[in-house]
Amino acid sequence: MSRTLTVAAIQHTVKSSPNDTLDFLAQQTAKAKANGADLIVFQELHNTAYFCQVEDASLFDLAEPIPGPSTERLSAIARANACVIVASLFEKRAPGLHHNTSVVFDSDGSIAGTFRKMHIPDDPGFYEKFYFAPGDAQPDPLNGFHPVATSLGKIGVLICWDQWYPEAARLMALAGADLLVYPTAIGWHPNDAADEKQRQLDAWLTIQRAHAIANGIPVVSCNRTGFEASPDPASDGLQFWGNSFICGPQGEFLARASADQEEILLATVDFQRSEHIRRMWPYLRDRRIDAYTHLTRRFID
Repeated sequence: MSRTLTVAAIQHTVKSSPNDTLDFLAQQTAKAKANGADLIVFQELHNTAYFCQVEDASLFDLAEPIPGPSTERLSAIARANACVIVASLFEKRAPGLHHNTSVVFDSDGSIAGTFRKMHIPDDPGFYEKFYFAPGDAQPDPLNGFHPVATSLGKIGVLICWDQWYPEAARLMALAGADLLVYPTAIGWHPNDAADEKQRQLDAWLTIQRAHAIANGIPVVSCNRTGFEASPDPASDGLQFWGNSFICGPQGEFLARASADQEEILLATVDFQRSEHIRRMWPYLRDRRIDAYTHLTRRFID
């Protein structure tokens, strides 16, 4: 595996159609590659608006199989640019069974692996349990908390709500992930108070940087930006807060995007530094694996 890797996160607003989105992502991928990127991360459910603001059975028509039309197009983009791509799709696995799924394409355009979102939220404006079944847990060899092996190394892909769970990040690291990647769609309700918005953003940044620190590996988080109205006229919609970032193994920011602009965020991560940090801060060595049995319980009461 290369000792350094240039990573790009493509932060953008919603486009008018899946085809327009894929055209846009093809252009942005070419630009990122021209600037040295070999690993390119797209945001969560990038093909469409964030449809989970409402519960509407007709929206299952947006789902598609994997492999399918979008994976065919994304495969061609990865192959044309000789880069690894982490994409994010609404998967139709079977009639009545759907997932929020990341697909990782290797630089030859082949599908290196997939990850189905494991933690599914159900909150006002984020009604994901209506649409998505959680990913299958281990020992399923294709999903669960398994990094995807690529020509650039092992990529620990997790999706949005997964980013709040230290167990998910730890399991990816223990399975040999060289870095953690989070395609994301998170934002504010417009009527939230300004101080509450800041607390939410700070918490989101802090928890993911903490995953980098606790596991001694870089983190790439790619979020949406822009306002997306809700189909429900009684709802205020969502203002996605951008702030995509790339950080190193001590949680240090290597690159950080704005709140409200489309950007190609670029940074180079150094895996030699990850090894150095793990030698100096040997959290994995000192884990008390004999004392963590109760972590498999819902609550200790």
